[in-house]
Amino acid sequence: MKCFSKQAGFGLLVLFFLIMTACSANDDSAKNENKEKQYDQGTINVLDKDWEQIVADAKGTTVNFYMWGGDEGINRYLNEWIAPQLKEQYDIKLKQYPMDAVEFINKLMTEKKVDKDTGEMDVLWVNGENFKTAKQQELLLGPITSVLPNFKAYVNADSANVQYDFGFPTEGYEAPWGKVQFVFSYDSSKMDHPPQSLEELKTWVRENPGKFTYPAPPDFTGSAFIRHILNETSADYHAYLDEFDEVLIEQESAKVWKVLNEMKPYLWREGTSYPQSLAQLDQLYKNGEVWMTMGYDEAGASNLIMSGEFPEATKTFILEKGTLSNTHFLAIPYNAPNADGGLVLINHLLSPEAQLKKMELEYWGENTALTVDLLPEDVRSKFDQIDRGAATLSEEELSKHRLPEISAEYVQWLERGWLENVAKQ
Repeated sequence: MKCFSKQAGFGLLVLFFLIMTACSANDDSAKNENKEKQYDQGTINVLDKDWEQIVADAKGTTVNFYMWGGDEGINRYLNEWIAPQLKEQYDIKLKQYPMDAVEFINKLMTEKKVDKDTGEMDVLWVNGENFKTAKQQELLLGPITSVLPNFKAYVNADSANVQYDFGFPTEGYEAPWGKVQFVFSYDSSKMDHPPQSLEELKTWVRENPGKFTYPAPPDFTGSAFIRHILNETSADYHAYLDEFDEVLIEQESAKVWKVLNEMKPYLWREGTSYPQSLAQLDQLYKNGEVWMTMGYDEAGASNLIMSGEFPEATKTFILEKGTLSNTHFLAIPYNAPNADGGLVLINHLLSPEAQLKKMELEYWGENTALTVDLLPEDVRSKFDQIDRGAATLSEEELSKHRLPEISAEYVQWLERGWLENVAKQ
């Protein structure tokens, strides 16, 4: 019995060794498979594929889209219109993750530090400082526009709005998704003639105490408002499009702080506090506490009139010296688990059909990222005929008054300066 037991034990030991060897081989094989998968999703391989291969490899996958989710119309556009199309045309499932850009950029930076080769994010909605950070920290996949058929066919790649994002070169690392222009909205039942210049605005604010305010920087809208003051008080606004010059901004900003502090006692709550976001400012406008609001969305007021949130008497205006316009973009992270699907989604969002639908007030009402002159004539006519709402200024009027965005260094400097020279005064 003892002899049999030893032989049986030896046999079991051999069997165990064989099983473990096989498991180890399978593990190595799985690791190699994962490595191969990650390599295929890497910058060189994915962007070197032909488009048909990218579409084929994306079939049956899920795309995780990380984006700001604070607008009901935008969310409906994606989930009710884009998602079904993506499924029907490409067999791709779209999953939206509402999150502020700062949050997902910070998440990516953490993943980069710990060498996380495969993350959770496939597509990001970014622009401005967030894009600059992502590109400088090597958090993005690469020059994605080089493989997107709709970008190559319908976007003017030489346009400054495409080549630069707040003065920072895009180099194809992000694809334009939409274009917006800053406008002011007002209740025409309470004021007949909106101001056309900074001097007229200052006069109106003094004559209507408590009926005007702006969000506190670094809120995106509030920060833009002080850049409009900079434009109005500067002899040459285009000087800020060059490399950052601290001596220049130090000198010129003194006039900005003077104007804002002169207006301060006549603002809502006498300037003792400010709305913390555009949503809060819009709410004050809806309540009738202030008679103006503002923001980067030339059709936003028309949209909110249609939904019953803004008074029907709401109209929009721009300053004669111009208002800021910018393009927002889509990018793919360096460690996207489904870069193929992400590229297909971005290309679909740049299709004339999707861009036209995005302009409808039922969803977004935003201007197109496409160069309309590059579209086929029958499609171009549809863009020309679209109704952007009664409160939306004509494209001709808007285009004559577009200002480019200045570099992120100036934006951040002004935001810090506002805190010191206005908020604390």
